Amino acid sequence: MNLDDTIVAIATPPGRGGIGVVRLAGPEARKIALPMLRLKHDLDPGRAVFGELVEPADEHVGTAGRSSATSDRIDEVVVTYFAKPHSYTTDDIVEISAHGSPVILRHVVELAMARGARLAEPGEFTMRAFLNGRIDLTQAEAVRDLIDSQTLYQAKVAAQQLEGALSRRLQPIKQKLVELIATLEAGIDFAEDDISVLPADQILKRLATVRAPLEDLAASFAYGKIVHEGLTLAIVGRPNVGKSSLFNCLVERERAIVTATPGTTRDLVSETVAIGGIPVKLVDTAGIRRALDEAESIGIRKSMEALADADLVLVVLDSSQQLADEDNELLSQVAGRPAIAVENKSDMRGCQFSVLSSQLPRVRTSATTGEGIPELRKEILRHVAGEAGVQAETGFLTNLRHQERVRESLTALAAATAATGNKVPHEMLLLDLYNALRPLDEITGATTTDDILNLIFSTFCIGK
Repeated sequence: MNLDDTIVAIATPPGRGGIGVVRLAGPEARKIALPMLRLKHDLDPGRAVFGELVEPADEHVGTAGRSSATSDRIDEVVVTYFAKPHSYTTDDIVEISAHGSPVILRHVVELAMARGARLAEPGEFTMRAFLNGRIDLTQAEAVRDLIDSQTLYQAKVAAQQLEGALSRRLQPIKQKLVELIATLEAGIDFAEDDISVLPADQILKRLATVRAPLEDLAASFAYGKIVHEGLTLAIVGRPNVGKSSLFNCLVERERAIVTATPGTTRDLVSETVAIGGIPVKLVDTAGIRRALDEAESIGIRKSMEALADADLVLVVLDSSQQLADEDNELLSQVAGRPAIAVENKSDMRGCQFSVLSSQLPRVRTSATTGEGIPELRKEILRHVAGEAGVQAETGFLTNLRHQERVRESLTALAAATAATGNKVPHEMLLLDLYNALRPLDEITGATTTDDILNLIFSTFCIGK
């Protein structure tokens, strides 16, 4: 990948639309773009200019792209020029906004390539922004997360990361670690100048000030992973307790078939909804009982598989009846797992039982009247975010690569703590400290290898 090339790509999604954007970036971006444009005004930095897309006529092109010859007009366009270094990649960038016809957009790309531009690789614009120092690696990855967002909350979290929230949280941790390394290095290198070496208790104290916030950051991944990837919620129970009705209430539309006949649901029905900004894949399952036929038997087996794979389980119970053997069996199967007991049909008169003995949190609902549904959503969100609710702190981990690097750093810090307690020479202790610093640098990209960069940016779309 040559960063001195001028690259071109369609920056808007495939298909037809009102507007489509072709982006050129590189030293020849302006020179390549002008011959295909007939503009009303000169192409000045930071200014959108209205004009026409035409077939290039090289020998008649003026400074503003106006041709003295009659050129075939292709489309009306709006062109924006970003002069280096005041652009996304810090290169010269020209963005041509045409009508969103795939034929026109492809033709613009072909015209640019005919004049020397190269088709951009996936994520190459953002990679250039990273390599040119415009953004760090966590911000580059946040660009991808922002594009892939399924909920508004996911987009807000990605926007915080794009603003550098994680980098800002890591910076003071890295600074304390670097200061400790510098102090020990000075004590070793300039021992003849009577620069004091830190005693063991001081080293342990300073290591603790690095480990504590890093452990908090590592713990944030449990929530951040769910924010980034969402979770799967299985709705299980015996037949005719209202699982499908409850599913429809959470989805807020008639997605699953509901009848008074037990065993209506034979296969898994799934739908993804946003609860508190978290994507939640709801899975409605077949009623669990002794199967009456082969089809129901297959459905029940799939229900058990969905229960085993789910991140959170709703065990639906009929509050108008006594607990059945199937209910008790299900409650015992989810013991020790994230689960909520939903006492459905609370609008019906009957025996009001309690499942407190199962030690599961419980919510009383009525899928018919909607009673308790808001409380159920809150309970689901509490399981996702923990007792403290949705985390207000910014800069939490949402990326598995970041989590692995933080864990590597904590392992090295633990080794440094043990080495200090065992009075290991500082030369050896420094090896552990550098091993703790290196993974943190890899998060922001200070020491990231080309292989990791290529892996990260290959997941981007072309044009970004």
